[in-house]
Amino acid sequence: MVVALAALLAALAYGGGADAPLILNPGAGVLYGLPIATLLVNLGSAGAIGALVLTCFALDPGKPEFGRALDVAAGSAALWTVSAAATGFFSFLSAYNQPVRFDSAFGDILASFLTTTELGQSWLATTLVGAGVTVLCFAVRNVTVLAFVTVFAIVGLLPMALQGHRGGTAQHDSATSAIFLHVLFAGIWLGGLVTLAIIRPLMDRPRTVAVLKRYSTLALVCFIVVAASGYLSAQIRVDTIGNLLTPYGILVLVKTATLLTLGLFGAAQRQFFLRKMEGSASSGRGYYWWIIAAELGFMGIASGVAAALAKTPTPVREVTASETTNPSPAQLLTGSPLPPVATFERFFTMWNADLIWILVCAFGIFFYLAGVWRLQRRGDKWPAYRTVLWILGMLLLFYITNGGINVYERYLFSAHMLAHMTLGMLVPVFLVSGGPITLALRAIHKRQDGSRGAREWIMLLVHSRVFTILAHPLVAAGLFAGSLWVFYYTPVFSWATTNHIGHEWMIVHFTLVGYLFVSSLIGIDPSPTRSPYPIRLIVLLATMAFHAFFGLALLSSTGLLLSNWYGAMGWGTNALDDQHVGGGIAWSVGEIPTVALAVIVAIMWSRSDARESKRYDRKADRDGDLELGAYNEMLAARSRQP
Repeated sequence: MVVALAALLAALAYGGGADAPLILNPGAGVLYGLPIATLLVNLGSAGAIGALVLTCFALDPGKPEFGRALDVAAGSAALWTVSAAATGFFSFLSAYNQPVRFDSAFGDILASFLTTTELGQSWLATTLVGAGVTVLCFAVRNVTVLAFVTVFAIVGLLPMALQGHRGGTAQHDSATSAIFLHVLFAGIWLGGLVTLAIIRPLMDRPRTVAVLKRYSTLALVCFIVVAASGYLSAQIRVDTIGNLLTPYGILVLVKTATLLTLGLFGAAQRQFFLRKMEGSASSGRGYYWWIIAAELGFMGIASGVAAALAKTPTPVREVTASETTNPSPAQLLTGSPLPPVATFERFFTMWNADLIWILVCAFGIFFYLAGVWRLQRRGDKWPAYRTVLWILGMLLLFYITNGGINVYERYLFSAHMLAHMTLGMLVPVFLVSGGPITLALRAIHKRQDGSRGAREWIMLLVHSRVFTILAHPLVAAGLFAGSLWVFYYTPVFSWATTNHIGHEWMIVHFTLVGYLFVSSLIGIDPSPTRSPYPIRLIVLLATMAFHAFFGLALLSSTGLLLSNWYGAMGWGTNALDDQHVGGGIAWSVGEIPTVALAVIVAIMWSRSDARESKRYDRKADRDGDLELGAYNEMLAARSRQP
């Protein structure tokens, strides 16, 4: 913390992040107190989330270090809560330039700031989440419940991600995703390292090596995500190479150099120090503390510089739509000008990158191939066509979330519907056919020390009561078909269209619901419920009819969905006609994967019958068809009865 604070003060002095403004100067206490409090929020949230992730994926609940790690999480969450409250207070003083008073009028203004302004609501929400995580870390010891606490803590980072430098309104969504990923994975990285340093005295050498290996894998993933999100953030805010020579650019270079140094430490840890600790007859304490001290020092520098960057003026000024000369309706609604008129070629040549889904698809392909490679190394086989189908599904998901469809779906209902149909009906067909759960259960080593790795969490999910209910074909079909009407005829559609978080939720929802539905029909992965093939076909045909009815309803509609959005973009075309095109996509394009599913189910049914016939024939050859003989004798006995 001392290193982080020193780096923060030095970076503020160099970049001018705490310089007094020409007007409405809130005073040095606020100018320095705000970034210091923000730094403490970052450190507190990192400690809480990093410790929780370790408890869920690396530590044994029956060992003393588990309880100590939860104490670290609780203490860090308490720091998170107090510093978030202080940050909200300093933000109020900076924005309103009010002298601190102890009267009801001051309290009323502060309460209004916290409850009615976006900035105040963000820090109030962050404070409340931190307080909730603090209480839960003291009260909960069940690993499954702690996983939900971890998710709750991660959600608490969203308000912070929606603040700070956004890189201009036109790139608001990309900047928000980059900030969230950067803060989250940097927190897991730093918080996990701090937790390791604190729990080390409670572990022997073999246990230390095992936990450190698991953390090293997490740290490698964190390094990749932090590097990618940091690059995107820098590209948005610095824009040109020349701007790297500005104070903001120099601080970005310092942070980049620190990150690269940490990456080298991680590589040395995996290639040298861990092997040295495994082969050493001593406790390996010297190697361990050398790694911890060096990495914590550089992480402190990176954390301090990052907090200073949030307060340092960027060389690229944020320009809102209202500041643009004669802004178009699309600019006022979305913050970005209309893209060129949609053509078939532009759907494949224009891109709107979404870093979250770039990383999801990249990691999805990498870990799948790593699992196949592990099976092949030990002599097991995995069908090549399943690997091809999984990769195709991931590439299709990548295109839908980053390609031309992602460019136009905010402006054209037809493009949005094409994305929906692909995410919900086509992508899951490829992904389910890849059998990822089966591959994971075969490739991932089983833990023997009481902790839960990826394999244990997958097994828990597959055998859970919730999954048993959701995986049932009737329930999966109900979710799949019912969500169409709930989504488009409730305010959820507006939220998912106009809000970046809502848009990300929409992608997750459509893909997961489609995956559950397809898996209930043709999945090869372990499932607690497998309905007979006739039932699957009936469910599929009923869903197809329901889906077609939805498309026809859109085709014949006379009212425009989200008329104040799609009807106000200024394309110069009839938005209702475009909605009818979207209905045609839902009715026609959406039915193609459904017909393919029906064919696949029929083929699987036929093969199942063929396998059953072969099994019966082999049994008859072994026992002389005793079952058929017994049946014939029963019929003969009945025929002899008067």
